[in-house]
Amino acid sequence: MVAVTTALIGFFGFVIMRVTTPQMTTLFTDLAPEDSSLIIKDLERQAIPFDIRNEGAVIMVPKDKVTRLRMKLAESNLPKGGSVGYEIFDKSDALGTTSFVQNINHLRALEGELARTIRAIDRIQAARVHLVLPERPLFSREAPEPSASIVVRVRGSLEPQQIRAIRHVVASAVNGLKPQRVSIVDEAGRLLADGAGKEADMAAGDERRTAFEKQMRNEVEAIVSSVVGQGRARVQLTADFDYNKVTQTSDKFDPEGRVLRSSQTREESSASAGDGGQVTVNNELPGNQANATAAARDQSKKSEETNNYEISRTTKTEVTEAGRVNRISVAVLVDGAYTKNDKGEMVYQDRSKEQLDRIATLVRSAIGFDQKRGDQVEVVNLRFAEAPSVPPVAEPTGLLGMLQFTKDDVMYVIELGVMMLLGLVVLFLVVRPLVKRILAADVVPGPAEPLPALTDGTQEEGANGQALIPGTSGAAQLIDVAQVQGQVHAQAVHRVGELAERNPNETASIVRQWLSEPAES
Repeated sequence: MVAVTTALIGFFGFVIMRVTTPQMTTLFTDLAPEDSSLIIKDLERQAIPFDIRNEGAVIMVPKDKVTRLRMKLAESNLPKGGSVGYEIFDKSDALGTTSFVQNINHLRALEGELARTIRAIDRIQAARVHLVLPERPLFSREAPEPSASIVVRVRGSLEPQQIRAIRHVVASAVNGLKPQRVSIVDEAGRLLADGAGKEADMAAGDERRTAFEKQMRNEVEAIVSSVVGQGRARVQLTADFDYNKVTQTSDKFDPEGRVLRSSQTREESSASAGDGGQVTVNNELPGNQANATAAARDQSKKSEETNNYEISRTTKTEVTEAGRVNRISVAVLVDGAYTKNDKGEMVYQDRSKEQLDRIATLVRSAIGFDQKRGDQVEVVNLRFAEAPSVPPVAEPTGLLGMLQFTKDDVMYVIELGVMMLLGLVVLFLVVRPLVKRILAADVVPGPAEPLPALTDGTQEEGANGQALIPGTSGAAQLIDVAQVQGQVHAQAVHRVGELAERNPNETASIVRQWLSEPAES
């Protein structure tokens, strides 16, 4: 009995502990040792139970306190992610700090903040940023460009747009840093971005082409599916892009639009006397001029006019950016029509040429078809291979749909059900037989008394004149008689006690009368 009692106490104690123990869930994962120590110290100060797993990288707390603890720890700027941010300046003494120390702290804070921002991106578990911000040398015309290197630990692999996003985030946060000067390496040592500008431009061009093809494909497939039915059309679109940047400059002159800019007129006149062509001393003397005879003279007159006109001129410069669409090719595959025959079976039927031409016209209008550009559109009607039917996933409805039980809740309910089932098994198979055995051992059979008559008014008598219940043995009869007799005595004593409590004066007088009466021999 002692062993059974001890086992029962241990079992029910285990059940009570399992039921009353709060359900633990994850508070934070992938914690740095510094963050784990600070969080554990805060939980101990608040007297909140917790579990530590994975060497301190995972902390478990009660499920009903997760949200409040996360907000409380966020108020204390925890977890910090193992890096130092701008909080480094909160407790620093600026009075006795040199400019060199301030610059180092600013660099550490900037690297820590960038690492936290990068960790917020999906698939990135941890990040570390190294910045190189060179100072401009004295008497130097050109300043060296800053650079950055980033080491990340990822879950799976990063997509190209995520890598470009990281580079642009870092470049935008650092003054003078270009995205081409940012290098990214993963935990396996693979170079995700080496800072080559040409590769970055090509990646951006490929992304633009992919986005253009996806948008056009969705538009064409939507308009075709509305005609032939959902899932009855397949569209493949390919766009040829020109990534060369072209600059053109042209000059145009208009002769009809001339304007007089300047005008110049010049006139000359001259006259000469005839002397026979002789050159003598007498003719050269001054006195000879008065006596000179009139001679024939030669006269000449010259007029010159110069007009300058300005001709109208138009200069045009055209810059064609990279990413022009050279050609678009579209291939559209449509399924036929399905109709029921006389037997009720589905029969395949090809689409008419007129309907295919109309579909091709719709596709040309959707893509902006240009024949000079060399665009191609092909619409083909072929029978699709029948895909295996997949039964739709039934959404939870009724009470389960409203409650939205999670996996943890279901497991918790199953655990409680198992504990209750084990408790009932122990109660009916162990406790109940023990109690019945104890009660049977304490009953002592007294003098036999006749049992009340049966419900039907019949009574069977045994050899000693006692009423026996049909179908029972003598030992069982004695046990039943003793149980009934004990119950009758107990009821009689209980009734006497109740009467004594209700009438204490009469009870006391009866006892005095019993005491005054002489004892009978």
